[in-house]
Amino acid sequence: MKFNKWTVGLAAVGVVSLASAARADEKMSSVQTALSNTTLSGYVDTAATWRLGTSSGPRSTFPNLPQYAFAKNDGFSLNAVDIALDKPEDESPWAAGYHVELMIGPDSIPLGNAAIGGVSIGGIGGGAGLTSLRQAYVTLRTPVGNGIDWKVGVFDTIIGYESTSDPLDPNYTRSYGYSIEPTTHTGILATYKVNDMLTVSAGIANTWNADTIVAAAGAPKFGLNNTAQYESQKTYMGSIAFTAPDSAGFMKGATLTVGVVNGVDSQRYSPGSMTSFYTGLTVPTPLSALKVGAAFDFFDLHNGGVPGNPSDDSTWNIGLYGSFQATDKLSFNMRAEYLSSNGSGLYDIAGVGPGTSPDNVAEEFTATAQYNLWANVISRVEFRWDHAEHGNFFGYSSGTTTAGAPNRDNDFLLALNLIYQF
Repeated sequence: MKFNKWTVGLAAVGVVSLASAARADEKMSSVQTALSNTTLSGYVDTAATWRLGTSSGPRSTFPNLPQYAFAKNDGFSLNAVDIALDKPEDESPWAAGYHVELMIGPDSIPLGNAAIGGVSIGGIGGGAGLTSLRQAYVTLRTPVGNGIDWKVGVFDTIIGYESTSDPLDPNYTRSYGYSIEPTTHTGILATYKVNDMLTVSAGIANTWNADTIVAAAGAPKFGLNNTAQYESQKTYMGSIAFTAPDSAGFMKGATLTVGVVNGVDSQRYSPGSMTSFYTGLTVPTPLSALKVGAAFDFFDLHNGGVPGNPSDDSTWNIGLYGSFQATDKLSFNMRAEYLSSNGSGLYDIAGVGPGTSPDNVAEEFTATAQYNLWANVISRVEFRWDHAEHGNFFGYSSGTTTAGAPNRDNDFLLALNLIYQF
């Protein structure tokens, strides 16, 4: 074994022995071997937003923003800093790996995506903390059939057209569909690839979402690991994904995903049972540069059959997506949505809580132009329009008797989004 001159010099004067140096070198080599397949990745997400035509209120208030996830007032923002360590599975039958992801910033708060009973998400209410361990799980493979891949720990939800990872989304702002879905679970998830066309997933988790709020008085209590005091209170999930084969012509690669998440929520509801249904479709077109997609979300809060509330509160949303890759650097992404909330359910346009503003309806349209001028940087300019059909829910009234009340049924946003990926 070869040693550097500094080590040999220390050994000559008796400070270290060559035997101990050899053992230290062997330990370093084993550490290097363990980390040799570990990758570091992440991104820094920043933005500047301007809500056209809004009148500002006191700095301590928000001017009745639309209640989609991570909505922000006028100004500059650091949305999130995301850092991930990965050791992917190899091709061996009993492969293992891990994923650890830390997210810092106002968009990292691991609450339910919509405002619920006075608890709001990052850009709307905030206050729950600016750092979260977004994901941390062990991956395992068992050689059964084509191989079952497992995730054990904290992982992203299995449903949804959009991702919590900002660079993976076609638009800067989040959809209403994303805003009524769970985002993260603590539990175990199994995925099995039947063939190149069909993949199925099933899992069990502590709660419907990765909430860390203590439940209301009299309800089951939840700790930081999102576990109810009742062992039987768990969340169950499953999904089926179909991918069109090469023989499908221009439809090659089209995907259809159907999923459901049913379980308990740790924020406020007792017994707290709720169900999310999701269907998502992404389709290529005869124009290779054009892709279209659609998503349907249905959220059912199982709180019906009681005096004053004969049926469950529910919310459903339809989203349509289009993406056109004009050049290697320039692309255009569009989204249109229709949201209907019966009894408010999880989502309420006014943000005033379930059951108080029934039968809300809203639409939104978003147009995004993305041009990757700098290496490793996603740069986007976006226009968004939100409309509430039943009453005024946006803006800020400065009247003496109506100060702070919403005064508009439309909200307009212009945003610049820059994301550096590493």
